[in-house]
Amino acid sequence: MDSCLMIWSMRPQMRAYRFVGHKDAVMCVQFSPSGHLVASGSRDKTVRLWVPSVKGESTVFKAHTGTVRSVHFSNDGQSLVTASDDKTIKVWMVHRQKFLFSLSQHINWVRCARFSPDGRLIVSASDDKTVKLWDKTSRECIHSFCEHGGFVNHVDFHPSGTCIAAAGTDNTVKVWDVRMNRLLQHYQVHSAVVNGLSFHPSGNYLVTASNDSTLKILDLLEGRLLYTLHGHQGPATCVAFSRAGDLFASGGSDEQVMVWKTNFDAADYGDVLKTQKSVTSVDGTHHTLQSEMDCGVHLKKTKPQDSDRNHAQQEEETSLANTLEHIMGQLDVLTQTVSILEQRLTLTEDKLKECLENQQKIIQNKMS
Repeated sequence: MDSCLMIWSMRPQMRAYRFVGHKDAVMCVQFSPSGHLVASGSRDKTVRLWVPSVKGESTVFKAHTGTVRSVHFSNDGQSLVTASDDKTIKVWMVHRQKFLFSLSQHINWVRCARFSPDGRLIVSASDDKTVKLWDKTSRECIHSFCEHGGFVNHVDFHPSGTCIAAAGTDNTVKVWDVRMNRLLQHYQVHSAVVNGLSFHPSGNYLVTASNDSTLKILDLLEGRLLYTLHGHQGPATCVAFSRAGDLFASGGSDEQVMVWKTNFDAADYGDVLKTQKSVTSVDGTHHTLQSEMDCGVHLKKTKPQDSDRNHAQQEEETSLANTLEHIMGQLDVLTQTVSILEQRLTLTEDKLKECLENQQKIIQNKMS
């Protein structure tokens, strides 16, 4: 792993920023709510605050004595919480660039720490197989969740702040109610370690990333797997929704960063559930049509008007046109995916050919 930070623009033909400053691998990164700052944590035991501009200026925060694995801004952008292999969680004041306090009841590496949406609570996940809930004001641990079979790689708050989700090395995703401290949902949808997760801003969906190389979209209202996404050639290490929820990005050990487009909540959720149409996804498995992610169909709510059939027909034609437009968009995505797979197949064939040629040369040398 390199020690640089890369920031890409979503605008076409805009070059990426490459920031250099950390002395070892960068483990985590996050934009501030305003987008004016970027925080990063590294194996060099430091936290850096960057101004995302051409100059790439940064300020160093030093207090941890181990690898920093997690950085997270509070929703008001005033505080930063970090988690480290030194078994502590540290809270910082952003604008004064000042260390405030440590939370230190974990007895092993702390892999992740997150503020609640209102900033009153902090949740942390550790290799000691616990997920701890902290009161920021009193600085005390108010509850420990110990139900995971392994340790938890990643944890985050639901946008409502009423529950948390945790991604575990036991291949599971668990959702807990932080008011009643009880397990709400338990998902066993991955075949390998779950590395990361992210709530959709609506709170209706959860996306997860796993060592089985897939991303999974979970429908939290129905409590089931909605979709499986293939793209990474190797473990998918992290995933996050954009603030608007129209995009999410994933990273993997294949050195690829992928940006995915969603159409969540484009149609009324209740209407989507009522359709109950069955469609076949790209990977050949059947799903009930729940959102535009499944097949790209944009559902429009139309009101029956018996007195004006022409108006109803016009609405139907408009809906059909929208449907066809979204289907074409999905076909474009599939075409691009096939193109990428063809390129990777060509590279694999070239490498295989090279290996065979080298093997033949070795055999010939031995015979001679």
